[in-house]
Amino acid sequence: MTDHSQPTAPAEPTGRIVLLTTSHRVAPGVLSWPAWQILHAADRVLCADPGHPQLPYLREAGVAVEHAAPDAHALVEACAGGRTVVVLPGGEGDRRLTDGLARLAGSGRVSMPDLELLPGSYDLPGARLLDLVQVMDRVRRECPWTSRQTHRGLAKYAIEEAYELVEAIEDGNREELREELGDVLLQVVFHARIAEEGLPAGAEAEDGDEEDAGEAALGAFSIDDVAGALVEKLIHRHPHVFGDAEAETPEDVHAHWQRTKAVEKRRESVTDGIPVGQPGLALAAKLAGRARAGAVAVELPRGEGIGYELLELAARAEAEGVDPETALRAAARVYRDAIRAAEGVGAPPR
Repeated sequence: MTDHSQPTAPAEPTGRIVLLTTSHRVAPGVLSWPAWQILHAADRVLCADPGHPQLPYLREAGVAVEHAAPDAHALVEACAGGRTVVVLPGGEGDRRLTDGLARLAGSGRVSMPDLELLPGSYDLPGARLLDLVQVMDRVRRECPWTSRQTHRGLAKYAIEEAYELVEAIEDGNREELREELGDVLLQVVFHARIAEEGLPAGAEAEDGDEEDAGEAALGAFSIDDVAGALVEKLIHRHPHVFGDAEAETPEDVHAHWQRTKAVEKRRESVTDGIPVGQPGLALAAKLAGRARAGAVAVELPRGEGIGYELLELAARAEAEGVDPETALRAAARVYRDAIRAAEGVGAPPR
């Protein structure tokens, strides 16, 4: 039997659409090798935003970019014949285009080109901290309340947020822990942003507080200065990680830390640097710990009253490796629950 059917014509290649995304947290022009390869090999490179930060670097690299914003149909047609078209979306993406391509693909009536999402640059760990710095900068400039705050005026919030963080840790609530860590981080970024302004001496203080005006005369610094100093401190105080020193146990690490601090601070007394404004039990335990670590032969003062009894308890707790503040809070929580039970009230919400 003879086959008289006509030979089927080969299907026309549908081409390829590449959506090349980049991170605004990475310097423009720093792209992955696959990104540069596809940019140079593409038949067309399209970008709707004439101010896209990558454009100067693409031009410098010899990549011709067309300022165009085709819809989904036009983009599919541009790929006819097997052509490759690269699209550079803006920072917020191009929802109109991606939704249109999804509708075409779902219709089943259009031969779709291959569609590829290619990250040209990736966020490194900690990249969202850059967003935080930018948002804090804008809020400081544009918010009527935030723009008037001073270091001194914000001090109470730092204390409150630190206590809320401790409570989240003790409750074991991971969602609250993440939120409270953010609130503590906000205090750091907020203070660093205020310090960056370097207001002249005698600047008007909040509520006419002359002490706040005095703080404005201090030298300006930024969040980068804060982070940089912290990095240097961590490296310097971990010679067993970044240097040739050896440390096999946590006690070895503590000894390294204390020796390094002693050289850095050049303190006259083991009590130097202990904030006396902290809660009493924590203060007593810290003093006892410093005296014990420094081998200072001193007896606990004796006297009448509950204060001396608490001092002795705090020193004993510290010697036994117990944080008296944490221990007292735990006991107080049990006491609180007992009070609520006696009142016929359920346990407080966590």
